[in-house]
Amino acid sequence: MKMNYETPRLILKVLPDTAARQVLQFYLDNQDVFEQYEIDRPRNFYTENYQKSLLHCEYNLAVKQSFVRFWAFEKGKEERVIGTVSFQHICWTPYLSCELGYKFDRRYWGKGYAKESIQKCLAIAFAEMKLHRIEAQVQPENTASKKLLQRLGFVKEGTKRQSVKLHGVWKDHEVYALLSEEMQEV
Repeated sequence: MKMNYETPRLILKVLPDTAARQVLQFYLDNQDVFEQYEIDRPRNFYTENYQKSLLHCEYNLAVKQSFVRFWAFEKGKEERVIGTVSFQHICWTPYLSCELGYKFDRRYWGKGYAKESIQKCLAIAFAEMKLHRIEAQVQPENTASKKLLQRLGFVKEGTKRQSVKLHGVWKDHEVYALLSEEMQEV
């Protein structure tokens, strides 16, 4: 697996800690949207130092292929992060599976950037990392995310009841999955 990839319109990179300011700005610009779907953040999450530490840790995990996060940039506009696609909970033999995570700047919604980024990352996971199964968990009310997963070929497998505690409330998550042999159909 490489640390940089391209699609027709995008650059996808595993970022070093020197990109902390760009990552922080991405989170600040979308804080109200992202926090609806994610766990409570530590108090210092929205600081450059925290993001620098997190990027340093993520880079080392990517080298080991135990967690991989690609940051998306428009070609020719690499000063602004527009999204991120990650593979977490990577399980090697005998499972060869992981969980997909993604989020995109609201200013880039509806332009196909998320689909383009995720398709490329799925190809990396299946062809280069040789994974067999990729899961995604989505809150039932997140219809845009569910539609995106379905367009990518993911199949809804069921609902994990009260699987994650978000902002003090247990939330259900629908589970979607894509198998390596289904990737050709996307």
